[in-house]
Amino acid sequence: MSEQKYSEQKQLQAATYQANIVVDYFNLRLRILEYRGNLLSLLDEVHEIAVQHSFEKIIIMAKQEDLLTYMGQGFIIEAMIQKYYNGSDAYFVTKYYTNERRNSEKWMVEEKILTDIQRSPQESKSTDTDFLIRKATPEDAEQLAALYKTVFQIYPTPLNNAEYIRQVMKDSSIFYVVLDNGVIVSAASAEVNPTFYNAELTDCATLDAYRKHGLMKMLLVQLEKELMNNGIYCAYSIARALSYGMNKSFYQLGYSYTGRLTNNCYIFDKIEDMNVWVKDLSKKRNKD
Repeated sequence: MSEQKYSEQKQLQAATYQANIVVDYFNLRLRILEYRGNLLSLLDEVHEIAVQHSFEKIIIMAKQEDLLTYMGQGFIIEAMIQKYYNGSDAYFVTKYYTNERRNSEKWMVEEKILTDIQRSPQESKSTDTDFLIRKATPEDAEQLAALYKTVFQIYPTPLNNAEYIRQVMKDSSIFYVVLDNGVIVSAASAEVNPTFYNAELTDCATLDAYRKHGLMKMLLVQLEKELMNNGIYCAYSIARALSYGMNKSFYQLGYSYTGRLTNNCYIFDKIEDMNVWVKDLSKKRNKD
């Protein structure tokens, strides 16, 4: 699938509303990232776009004061992010267009994974490593693309494309990497929203042979420090609900579970539910 067909960001403008949306062809969904004005008129147009593309899901970052309006239009609340909008909370509200997309076959398995994690000690042992950890540069794009291609059969964005990685680095994403003898073996990124001062920790990948070294937690800590240095204190992540290791990493780093997005995106090898984890970086400084 070409990069152009993955998704397309658009501005919706009318006399009574404006919105920033993502037409996500790859994941058969429409995302509204920000909006203002008449919600009912906006939702009419959003519905038309979803039907036009045979999309299965609409997902909106909703403001708390608009929740009743969304619920009155058939949306449900699946998760939330504290302080997403410059200190105000945001809610993932969703609407489904097919039963298959609405119903999760793995929900109770994911519930057990989450329960087991939350019953374990939150403190994590510090891990020493001889590997080099550093901020990535555009020169790392080819190696990063190779890493993501190796780890993920399917990914919701074209991270197997080096040019795409260079572009998101230029736009708003910060990558950190772990290297073993000059080869990138693990990576993660922070996608910064400069308008609302939040960041999504994402694009987490580690080669199988290196997964017992605790590298991802080290990368996430470095990303947190980078965000705090830039005045970004709202950090969140959307992790595969079936991944015990990733969810445990966020739990041990002090993130709070705030909900699950049903059949949210195609990742790894199929469409999957995603857990939302949130942390206020201003409350506790990371140890050096």
